[in-house]
Amino acid sequence: IAAWLKKIFGEHPIPQYEVNPRTTEILHHLSERNRVRDHDVDLVIKDLKQKASEYESEAKHLQDLLMESINFSPASLSSTGCRYLNALVDSAVTLETKDTSLASFLPAVNELTSDLFHTKSKNEEIKLELTKLEKNLTATLVLEKHLQEDLKKAELHLSTERAKVDNRLQNMNFLKTKSEEFRSGIRASE
Repeated sequence: IAAWLKKIFGEHPIPQYEVNPRTTEILHHLSERNRVRDHDVDLVIKDLKQKASEYESEAKHLQDLLMESINFSPASLSSTGCRYLNALVDSAVTLETKDTSLASFLPAVNELTSDLFHTKSKNEEIKLELTKLEKNLTATLVLEKHLQEDLKKAELHLSTERAKVDNRLQNMNFLKTKSEEFRSGIRASE
């Protein structure tokens, strides 16, 4: 866990935390999830590199095909044509389509739109949950404050009652002593 925290924070100091079985378990769980996520990210990076090389080879193939069939080269395009071609290529790479045909672009755009709406919906759910948690936290804090005030009042009342009880005990002890004296006096007088 210490090595993982050092790796995460780098040159920054590791924040202080209470070392107990619970925090150790949580940090261990986080380190495992981080390791799995790093592995997944590595796989995604390798996949993207492989796709990039496939795109490059496909682009080279299409370029060679264009050159052979109509003797066309991207270098012969005007600057506006080059910008359009670059925008088309960038869009295909961003959308992760297999080619630049409309049939590839439409499903990719639809999928992104669906993802956007799903993300917005999830964000709204999270906002509602956060609002609910904030209300619960506020209510809990208010309740805690009332409980602390009630506890202070109870402690004050208890200390007052203890003082009264102590005073009554002293009076009772005094009266017992006096009662004994009077009994002794009555016996002596009899």
